[in-house]
Amino acid sequence: MTFPMIRDSNAAVVDEPVLQGFPQTRPNDEFNRNLVGNVHPTEWKNPTPDARYNLVVIGAGTAGLVTAVGAAGLGAKVALVERSMMGGDCLNVGCVPSKGMISAARVAAAVKNAGRFGVNVPDDVRVDFTKVMERMRRLRAHISHNDSAARFRDLGVDVYFGQARFDDSSTVDVDGTKLKFKRAVIATGARAAAPPIPGLESVDYLTNETVFSLTELPQRLGIVGAGPIGCELAQTFAQLGSEVLLVESEHGVLPREDRQAAAIVQQAMLHDGVKLLCCGRKLEIKSGGGIRLTVESHSKRYDEPIDQLLIAVGRAPNVEGLNLDAVNVEYNEKGVTVNDHMQTTNARIYAAGDICSPYQFTHAADFMARIVIQNTLFKGRKKSSDLTIPWSTYTSPEIAHVGLYEHEAIEQGIELDTYVQHFSDVDRAILEGDDEGFVKVHTKQGSDQILGATIVARNAGDMISEITLAMTHGLGLAKIGNSIHPYPTQAEAIRKLGDQYSRTRLTPFVKAAFHKWLAWTR
Repeated sequence: MTFPMIRDSNAAVVDEPVLQGFPQTRPNDEFNRNLVGNVHPTEWKNPTPDARYNLVVIGAGTAGLVTAVGAAGLGAKVALVERSMMGGDCLNVGCVPSKGMISAARVAAAVKNAGRFGVNVPDDVRVDFTKVMERMRRLRAHISHNDSAARFRDLGVDVYFGQARFDDSSTVDVDGTKLKFKRAVIATGARAAAPPIPGLESVDYLTNETVFSLTELPQRLGIVGAGPIGCELAQTFAQLGSEVLLVESEHGVLPREDRQAAAIVQQAMLHDGVKLLCCGRKLEIKSGGGIRLTVESHSKRYDEPIDQLLIAVGRAPNVEGLNLDAVNVEYNEKGVTVNDHMQTTNARIYAAGDICSPYQFTHAADFMARIVIQNTLFKGRKKSSDLTIPWSTYTSPEIAHVGLYEHEAIEQGIELDTYVQHFSDVDRAILEGDDEGFVKVHTKQGSDQILGATIVARNAGDMISEITLAMTHGLGLAKIGNSIHPYPTQAEAIRKLGDQYSRTRLTPFVKAAFHKWLAWTR
């Protein structure tokens, strides 16, 4: 089944941003107006500064919001400064809008594949892309209340909109207003940054900051980069009806993930219609008569016309305008330099989130912020290296991971035992048609201490938490095997790994001893 494309619906919108200079607030409809009203209200008046703040937090993405509200809740006097939109990438141009689209795409894919389950669907089922995006904007606006300026003000945080700039190690200037502080936290995040591709400057291209403002489905969409963002959106647009060409310089997709896991996702993406041009070389963008994408893939040259181009590779830290040199805060092209306690090279200034971390995930920023609160307000010595950070890529199926990959263990000289449970032997997965994935757990050789895990499943992002909990609190694989899991569930695959480990304890010597004992006691 293929879905006819609907380019327009009856929804009346103005194709201009609600907030000038912020293309992510396009189109100008009621939902984006509600969003802006929450996260960057145009009528907002900055408060009168306190004499001295316990914390001045720069940046109102996840790290900044958690730091600000957590510190204020403990009684600290906190100022929060944001030059753009509160909620950061996650709310406005990342997790929230992408998962809003993904949820619609999964429904479309379920309808397309309904025949496998004996459910006959009419051939004229249609995807209304305009309505899909409208739903996403409506839900994003609803969620945005949690990150709103008014809510944080009511929770005791002084919220300032404007460009923050360090005057010295005790003062931040916000468009002429001076904020004195005992400690400051840089949580300005990162942004999309396109790599140097010949011809790219000659076309209007999309990034994660603009793709969610589309109101019409591109008939042919080119995507550069098969990392998490590129793969999620390639599959999503394909499921919604676009012809998608995905270019990746390395072999396959998701080059940082377990190769067996990535191969399963790759096959699913190809099944959904994504055309993968991997091992891409000599990539060039041409603009004559529309956008053309030219690339060499596996010794074959492609010259493809496309309607839209999405660049899904490259990030740059938001350090501009902060005057970090004046306060001796070191930074480079990857972000601000911090130690294990999230402290910058200026002892009074800390950082958290994407601005300083290789783990650019919302949940990682959240827990780094918790470390910052303890270390800045209470002279704590919490370490970011103590965090056990899982992550998930929300393709269909999802890939989730925590801890070490096998190649990392080899590089570190750590010997592993590896246990794999395929979903082809898990009843619930078989019954739901999700039997192509697996759960893979690495333990320290000769023990049940879990050092890493990868899951490929429809809801792998939910399932990885059980293993993360075990790793965080030192629970071994045997204890997971001894915990009763409901039947039938896909999570039963994790328990089965515990059984696999337990069977390794039944050595020939132990088995012989059992045989003698049982024979003697008959």
